[in-house]
Amino acid sequence: MNGLFRGTGVALVTPFDDRFQIDWSALDRLIDYCLQGGVDFLVVMGTTAESATLSLDEKTKLARHVVSTVAGRVPLVYGWGGNNTAELISGFESFDLSGYAALLSVAPYYNKPTQKGLRMHFEAVADAAPLPILLYNVPGRTASNLTAETTLILAQHPKIVGIKEASGDLTQITRILMGRPEGFGVLSGDDNLTFSMMGLGAEGVISVMAQLEPRIFSDMVRALESGDGDRARTLHFALFETTELLFAEGNPAGVKAGLAHKGLIAPQVRLPLVEASAELKTRIGAHLDRMAQTL
Repeated sequence: MNGLFRGTGVALVTPFDDRFQIDWSALDRLIDYCLQGGVDFLVVMGTTAESATLSLDEKTKLARHVVSTVAGRVPLVYGWGGNNTAELISGFESFDLSGYAALLSVAPYYNKPTQKGLRMHFEAVADAAPLPILLYNVPGRTASNLTAETTLILAQHPKIVGIKEASGDLTQITRILMGRPEGFGVLSGDDNLTFSMMGLGAEGVISVMAQLEPRIFSDMVRALESGDGDRARTLHFALFETTELLFAEGNPAGVKAGLAHKGLIAPQVRLPLVEASAELKTRIGAHLDRMAQTL
């Protein structure tokens, strides 16, 4: 895999103001906070960004704004997925992807394609794409699992360079790691499985939690990379319960509540999502305060 995509990647949220418009200054604060915390790359317009609720104009402005704010400090990945293959391909003609190093492409959702359909979809997108492709398998959201066998076929495509694996199935993930060709990277798509997946040989993670605790999460990943399992395990255990809370009422409501507790952004999400409950906000805040005092 391209060496740019190792270590800790962050799946950025899209901050909104009290009118549910993009809060550009909050986005800048969040980006700087992540980079100062030591993350290795950023992912723009993934699931955590509430991309399903953003207009094309908002996506275009956000893509350019992040490039400007980051100013080359870390590599950038742009989320480019959907369930209309032809529309994804035609979009390459007009969307400005300059400043991005790769595309993260989620498996088609709702249609529930067969494995042959998934393979042909990704091959068609990769053939047309101006950038390398990272596959994104998250069957809990898409209702279609990209099997290890299909992933390994797609790994032979010269423009498909890796996968964000969020199936939660360590047997499937192990088969991908055992069978992958040289240069095909595997990234965790589940924060609390990062420790296990990197122990099996994965290169890193695209994380939600890492934008909330970038220093701690990045330190855990670097400890794993350096072979310091004891240090990594200590940090994994410290992060574990807070990370579970972030997803208790859906993503990104939980992480936005945590970021609001830190004063970085407001907690607003767009419908059909709703803010985290007052009880969950309190619990997340308590866990974050505890980590701040102990780590």
